[in-house]
Amino acid sequence: MSGSRKSVLVVEDEADLAEVVCYHLEKEGYSCRKFNDGGAVLSEVRRSTPDLILLDRMLPRTPGDEVAVRLKRDPRTAHIPIIMLTAKAEETDQLVGFALGADDYISKPFSMKLLLARIAAVLRRREAAERDGETLSSGPIVLDRSRHEVTVEGTAVQLTATEFRVLAALMQARGRVLDRNQLIDSVLGSGVAVTNRTIDVHIAALRRKLGQAAGWVQTVRGVGYTFREPVENGSPT
Repeated sequence: MSGSRKSVLVVEDEADLAEVVCYHLEKEGYSCRKFNDGGAVLSEVRRSTPDLILLDRMLPRTPGDEVAVRLKRDPRTAHIPIIMLTAKAEETDQLVGFALGADDYISKPFSMKLLLARIAAVLRRREAAERDGETLSSGPIVLDRSRHEVTVEGTAVQLTATEFRVLAALMQARGRVLDRNQLIDSVLGSGVAVTNRTIDVHIAALRRKLGQAAGWVQTVRGVGYTFREPVENGSPT
């Protein structure tokens, strides 16, 4: 890897698996820290911010789901990408993971090559967003890529990294309709095996957070989603 070493927190209570993952991460040029308890990692993240977190959902004491929620609700840590690494492999589990703010979701058992590729993809997307200083503005919504900030009528709205990318993709399309596959490619990367319903989960969460401005994110039935000025008294479908 070029530039400074990227830091990854591995939050996994299976000691052997955590050891193997860290071994391969460090071999690829990452720095790696291991934790087997969710509560401990919450304190560590606020002390030293990592570039990415690999998070097991089934942890003792403080479950991974609670860790994700607390990280994404805190403005100091909401920007940190999270990849969930878990034995919960059903479609509903994946949807819950993304709804909690995960940037990617990998089921156990997994290929180490796949894991490394997905980590690199998530970090590339974050770096690309940071390099792009473009500000997108429509109606009451302003999205500032350089500051990773969204405001509605001047009030900051806390979005997960994935929700931020969904909104950016829709705003950048400038009224064009994007189908679910296009949004998945734009937000999660091409070749990522997730259900189309994943995008629906992010759209629903995004609309809730936009509040009165939710009507700008519109459904085009049978096609996908678009970002347009809502009709008077209209609402998203």
